[in-house]
Amino acid sequence: MELSKVRAREEIIAKFHDGQIIAIGGQTGQYMPERLIQCVLDSGARHLTIYSIDTSDPGTGVGRLIRAGVVDRIITTHVGTNPETNAQIQAGTLRAEFSPMGSFIERIRCGGLGLGGVLTPVGIDTLVEESPFCLGRQTIDGKDYLLMKPVHADFALLGAYKCDEFGNCWYKGTMRNFNVVMATAADTVIAECEYIVPVGEIEPENVHTYGMCVDYIVEGDRK
Repeated sequence: MELSKVRAREEIIAKFHDGQIIAIGGQTGQYMPERLIQCVLDSGARHLTIYSIDTSDPGTGVGRLIRAGVVDRIITTHVGTNPETNAQIQAGTLRAEFSPMGSFIERIRCGGLGLGGVLTPVGIDTLVEESPFCLGRQTIDGKDYLLMKPVHADFALLGAYKCDEFGNCWYKGTMRNFNVVMATAADTVIAECEYIVPVGEIEPENVHTYGMCVDYIVEGDRK
């Protein structure tokens, strides 16, 4: 069995197709898998659905996909840092669903754990109840909750600082943000790593995303 999961860009590019759902780690354009985002662009895939905490700044991170016009739908927590996203939403060329950040992360976590949904009091008596992801109210011990569907994607794209050839990832500082949970809720997980090291170089207690969750690795830019 081949141990190394390191792949060439050309092999990764060929995996992206029209209509896929792609979850992308990172936040506000920081520590995002820029080379993997370029692979998506180079593939020519269109009509994508993107799960991301935000849409970055114009021309960076997820914002590059927005600018290219290849995203039909975005599931996110806010788009305030990217006026290009807002313009497409207003023009009707981009559909957006907004979710409170904590609820969004819990929905991703539930998708990764195979759970049926998230019970949360956030969004009661608001437009959140009209979302297609809302399955209605549940009353538990006299308190109302919304039952929100879990999130699952075709691909998750991660940005890591260091990983070994099997895919065990270590994130530097705030790189951990949403990459860890994104890695759990997709059929295929691809990690972009600044440093790729031999198996065993990362101590087990320092592994943030386990190699069993990662399918492929692409070398990224060293910062």
